[in-house]
Amino acid sequence: MKILVLGYIVRGPLGGMAWHHLQYVIGLKNMGHQVLFLEDSDGYASCYNPSTNEVTTDPSYGLQFCKNIFTQHNLQHNWSYYDEHTNSWFGLSKKAVENFCNNADVVLNLSGINPIREWWLNVPTRCYLDTDPAFTQIKHITNNAALEIAKAHTHFATYGENFGKAICSIPNDGIDWKPTRQPVVLGKWNTSQSTQNRNWTTVMQWDSYQSQEYKGKVYGMKSASFDEYIDMPSKVQDIFELALGSHAVTKCKLIDAGWKVKDPLGITLTTETYQQFICNSKGEWSVAKQGYVVTKSGWFSERSAVYMASGRPVIVQNTGFSDFLPVGKGLLTFTNMAESIACIEKVNGDYEYHCNEARKIVEEYFDSNKVLRDLLKSF
Repeated sequence: MKILVLGYIVRGPLGGMAWHHLQYVIGLKNMGHQVLFLEDSDGYASCYNPSTNEVTTDPSYGLQFCKNIFTQHNLQHNWSYYDEHTNSWFGLSKKAVENFCNNADVVLNLSGINPIREWWLNVPTRCYLDTDPAFTQIKHITNNAALEIAKAHTHFATYGENFGKAICSIPNDGIDWKPTRQPVVLGKWNTSQSTQNRNWTTVMQWDSYQSQEYKGKVYGMKSASFDEYIDMPSKVQDIFELALGSHAVTKCKLIDAGWKVKDPLGITLTTETYQQFICNSKGEWSVAKQGYVVTKSGWFSERSAVYMASGRPVIVQNTGFSDFLPVGKGLLTFTNMAESIACIEKVNGDYEYHCNEARKIVEEYFDSNKVLRDLLKSF
């Protein structure tokens, strides 16, 4: 098929974000599909520049970042960027994009953060892929304009894999969401030799945006999940390292509690530095957005998936994904401090075993061939 992938790399030129999108493009191409990645500036200042830490209308940093990574993965003819501010096209030309769209079979709009445009609106299958469950649905319920944009799509998939189940309390926005998850291109993640003497790490935002409230219930960020675990470093001998985007006051509070805190920009500057940070880790320890947890959404992090693909055990707060993913070997979950400590001790008891099991889980449940096949079959 001819598949258009709408995403966010030029405007968010960081290693983790890039891998999240690249694995859709690479995975679909590996399956034999014709793929074009298309990004759109929209009409507001949306381009982040890590070198200046500014958000402007200038896409030059992100364009160079995008060009480099797509060329590196032999995808130099598989991307285009439209800059509404200057009415300019980069990568493939407007004519080439329109020709592709005129014959395309599917649009995958990742996270729904690209605007509706006439050049892809007539593609017969248009899938809105929700990566932020609960928050996406609340936005649709409380913002009619956002709901109308969503309804321009024909199909809907979500990382909230428990949506519609009795255990899940994601607010119902009236859309028929089907379950999906992050595809992982296994060949891009090698299980280099691991060592038990390294740090547990993660890359995270303290507050990605403001917490949401709906019908008297608050749906919070990772900051709302973290308080119970602030004393983790004093409970075990292991070292915990956070590549954390946050205010200085929060960072000082965490350092005082025994956490190692790093600037995430250097770690996520390129796709290679992101991979190296993961490979240099003992494994991942992380909380989830409180909104994912309280709804039992089933959300699972694309970052956690690539830790496991790299043969690194993952210990994370349970969002309800234990209903469909195997936990206890390579992937361990907690709901309180005692369980978190027990997970650390369990992995330390047979570290290499948990490294191997982590990779096996990704091979079985996140392999891009399987995930993308199931996604396309759902249309």
